[in-house]
Amino acid sequence: MEVCIFTEPQQGASYTEQLAQATATERLGFDGWFRSDHYLAMGDGDPLPGPTDAWTTLAGLARETRRIRLGTLVSSATFRHPSVLAIQVAQVDDMSGGRVELGLGTGWFAEEHEAYGIPFPAKRFGMLEEQLEVVTGLWSTPVGEHYDFAGEHYRLEHSPALPKPAQSDLPIIIGGSGPKRTPAIAARFASEFNIGFRDETVVAEMFGRVRRACDDIDRDPASIRTSVALPTVVATTDADYRRRLAAIDEDPATFADVNVAGTPAAAVEKILRLRDLGADRVYLQLVDLRDLDHLELIAAEVLPHLR
Repeated sequence: MEVCIFTEPQQGASYTEQLAQATATERLGFDGWFRSDHYLAMGDGDPLPGPTDAWTTLAGLARETRRIRLGTLVSSATFRHPSVLAIQVAQVDDMSGGRVELGLGTGWFAEEHEAYGIPFPAKRFGMLEEQLEVVTGLWSTPVGEHYDFAGEHYRLEHSPALPKPAQSDLPIIIGGSGPKRTPAIAARFASEFNIGFRDETVVAEMFGRVRRACDDIDRDPASIRTSVALPTVVATTDADYRRRLAAIDEDPATFADVNVAGTPAAAVEKILRLRDLGADRVYLQLVDLRDLDHLELIAAEVLPHLR
């Protein structure tokens, strides 16, 4: 089972702080470092120094790390034209030596679009599907040939379809809990389907839906990786547990209901249950990315039991 770290820098984190967590993630033996792609903090709290762009951040980390996978969970289709996104991701993949993964979704946070003047259409699934068509089409077009696309949202004419990623089949992550359209899009385009912030019943249900969607298009369900992302707080004492929850403004009475929470042993038990449901990878969401002692604890007392 792969174990990745996932964080939310829009809640207040500089590039230097993200670099410190990512390099520790690599040093401690985790498989990857992924970040959200948002431009506005959620809830109360201190958002300083302000948002950092996900793909600019990942470009820097691509040159500062050597082994871990890097990517977004997930980028919003509303933020970037798919041609620009394809160029950005291909370039960062080359900078990393072929370690990048693209998580892409419809976007959901209306307030950040309003704050920065980014259009936020009411219906976005069609936009997402066309973005996936364009990105994969540009990457898969043979060198020397051209790519054309005419859709409702985007139009490309005689594109040289360059540059290419370092990876011949750069992984694409599709996530969500929509009962029909999300599994169908994942079956068609994704290397990985991710379900986040849901209980184990929903996880199992969505994994089943994705497998059936693969069957519907004669795709081998085993060819798509399945993963779970959950907020994570681990501690060896009750005082440390409550301190870590307070740092991310979470309620001790409810946090453990769904999430990876409590002692290292409890965290291991939860993650192994997710593995038994079919998860090939788990993303441990550490919102307080400055707490590197938390990362060290998970590496020392949780990670060895998952290998």
